[in-house]
Amino acid sequence: MSDPVVLVTGAARRIGAVIASHFHQSGYRVILHYNHSHSEALSLCEDLEAIRPNSAVLLQADLIQTTDWDVLLEQSLSHWGCVDVLINNASSFYPTPIGTINEDAWQDLMGSNLRAPLFLSQAFAPTLKIAKGSIINIIDIHGRKPLKNHPVYSISKAGLAMLTHSLAKELAPEVRVNGISPGSIVWPEATLSEDRKTKILEEIPLGRQGNKEDIAETALFLANSAYITGQIINVDGGRSLT
Repeated sequence: MSDPVVLVTGAARRIGAVIASHFHQSGYRVILHYNHSHSEALSLCEDLEAIRPNSAVLLQADLIQTTDWDVLLEQSLSHWGCVDVLINNASSFYPTPIGTINEDAWQDLMGSNLRAPLFLSQAFAPTLKIAKGSIINIIDIHGRKPLKNHPVYSISKAGLAMLTHSLAKELAPEVRVNGISPGSIVWPEATLSEDRKTKILEEIPLGRQGNKEDIAETALFLANSAYITGQIINVDGGRSLT
């Protein structure tokens, strides 16, 4: 089978689901990772399989647990024997104002947003080298400009940006490593006031939110761009300029 294989972490919902669908539409076989969102992941997998049989599989793992990293690698390779693209998309996001930060929040945010991408990339590096493949990390513009009341989240995404640059050197020349920093694409699941939404939109030069397809198209571009590595593309409507 010649169709390339992509593993998308956090693929059940939101941006991850659209990335997975976009790669599938472009001819990739897709490994859909999820943690808790089983019903959404199963529905997506069934939809993709209905379009093209033997093109999508479902794998569960808690990326905070160190034992799950190697299990995810073994299960991924058991299906099609290779992985060409690893997309580290799974992420935790919630506020941690100074004075409220505790060890659990630190371990969770750093674990999902930085520690897991590092160790997954390390685990998958051998098969990615064989495939001359790539890693794409989904970062955040707040990894460069911190989001108020979210210091731990912002720190974790800043670390992921540096990890992207570091891995691009460490894994070259066989594996390319790039990142995408989304701006306002979908509103957080925690409710934002209409005033806050309006203020955010006023900070965006293009004057509007992006959409999940903007991230998916950028990821596919990076996966297929054989001479790009160590780059982080802001997909934010110009918000990082303000």
